[in-house]
Amino acid sequence: MIEIMLNGERNSLPKPLTIQELIEQNGLDPRKIAVEVNREVVPKARHREHQLQAGDAVEIVTLVGGGSGQCDPRSTALLPPVDKPLKVGKFAFASRLITGTGKYATHQLMRDCLTASACEVTTVAVRRERLIDKDGKSILDFLDLKKLTILPNTAGCFNAEDAIRHARIARELLTNLGNAGADWVKLECLADAKTLLPDPVATLQATETLVKEGFQVLVYTSDDPIMAKRLKAAGATSVMPAGSPIGSGQGVLNPNNIRIILEYLKEGDPDYPVIIDAGVGTASDVTIAMELGCDGVLLNTGIASAQDPLRMAYAMKYACDAGRFAYLGGRIPKKLYATATSPMEGRMAAAK
Repeated sequence: MIEIMLNGERNSLPKPLTIQELIEQNGLDPRKIAVEVNREVVPKARHREHQLQAGDAVEIVTLVGGGSGQCDPRSTALLPPVDKPLKVGKFAFASRLITGTGKYATHQLMRDCLTASACEVTTVAVRRERLIDKDGKSILDFLDLKKLTILPNTAGCFNAEDAIRHARIARELLTNLGNAGADWVKLECLADAKTLLPDPVATLQATETLVKEGFQVLVYTSDDPIMAKRLKAAGATSVMPAGSPIGSGQGVLNPNNIRIILEYLKEGDPDYPVIIDAGVGTASDVTIAMELGCDGVLLNTGIASAQDPLRMAYAMKYACDAGRFAYLGGRIPKKLYATATSPMEGRMAAAK
């Protein structure tokens, strides 16, 4: 009988063994291990001939993943977990990305980008120059009204009266088309042409009127949490704070205010939809908005004015999905110091 050190523990062998015999005795798969004897690696080809001697220090190691090693049975699924739909008023959608139709070089490019983004809702401004192009073609000829719900937009309105008028005529137009979007409106009441920031007084006035007239109002507002509360109290179906000024591409400038808006509007009403509207410049901006816990993102310029709009449309789709999954998955807490990902147990003996 001889005694060896096996993985740091004394081990008695009934007789001298080769490495191969030791591996077989312990029921190990030689393809999935490596062996070191007295701090020297012994290649697999020599396991059959290498005889162990009394006092040998043998290390048999394998590969391990970082983490606890516990297996979540859900991890075997090939498809991502099913998410609940985005609910906005009476509507429900699988996609949480809403895209606009303006600023595209051609209607054909717009159509292709909407398809690439996988959006189910698209916004259309109720103005002749947005509905008819220079060739006399209607933007509606390029929208699949069987798949897309049209969200009419009061873009370009600088007072409550004009916004209400645009909402009413949009409802008439979409009713004639038989599109479900006739029942809702994306409300914009702008304060000035330079910043395109919302006029809070006019926005609140228009919201109150349109709600009374039976509209489901998705209202564009600033990132002011108090104003957001007032708009929800006025009956807004969804409050849509700007990440940054329209078309600026600056992303979410004030994430703390967005967090406060989410806290205020979802208190006692966790499914109330808060959708970031405006300022998105690239895919990471969408991901940040979704990771904050927003229910969706509405964008236009970020795709239409990109160097390659079609590629950017795909990017925005994946970014929205990634941000949503990251939010639901729950990020790890930030720490000052490191935490090892690989287990500390089972390490080979350290050099003295």
